[in-house]
Amino acid sequence: MPDILTTTRETAAMFDVSTRTLRFYESKELLAPIREGQKRFFTPRDRARMKLILRGKRFGFSLEELRQLLNLYDTEGGKQLQLRKALKVGERHLALMQAHRTRLDQVIAELKGDLRAGEGMLVAEKETVDA
Repeated sequence: MPDILTTTRETAAMFDVSTRTLRFYESKELLAPIREGQKRFFTPRDRARMKLILRGKRFGFSLEELRQLLNLYDTEGGKQLQLRKALKVGERHLALMQAHRTRLDQVIAELKGDLRAGEGMLVAEKETVDA
C-alpha cells in the first residue's frame, strides 16, 4: 500500500475517534475507504472528508446534512454549490445556537437569582435563630 493510504486504526487515531465511528460513517455513506477483504484503507480524500464531518458535527450539523454537503463536491460546479449550501446550513445552525444561548443566559440569570434568594433566606433564618 502506498504511504498515502491509512488503515482504519491509523485513521481512527489520527482523528481521535473509534474504529467503530469510522465504520459507522462509512455505513452512512460519508466515507468510502478502499476495501480489501475485511481491511479498509482510507485515502487523503477520506481524511479530508473526516475533518469536515467532525467540524460539522461540532457545529451541530446532522449526518444527513453532512452527507448531502459532501456529495455536492463531486457534482458539476459542485465546489461552489457545496460552499453556498454549507454557508446556508451554517447560518441556520448559528441562528439556532444564538437563540439557544439567549435562552440559556435567561435561565442562568434566573437560577442565580434563586440561589441568591435562597442564600438570603438562610442568612435571615440564622439571624432569627441566633437572636
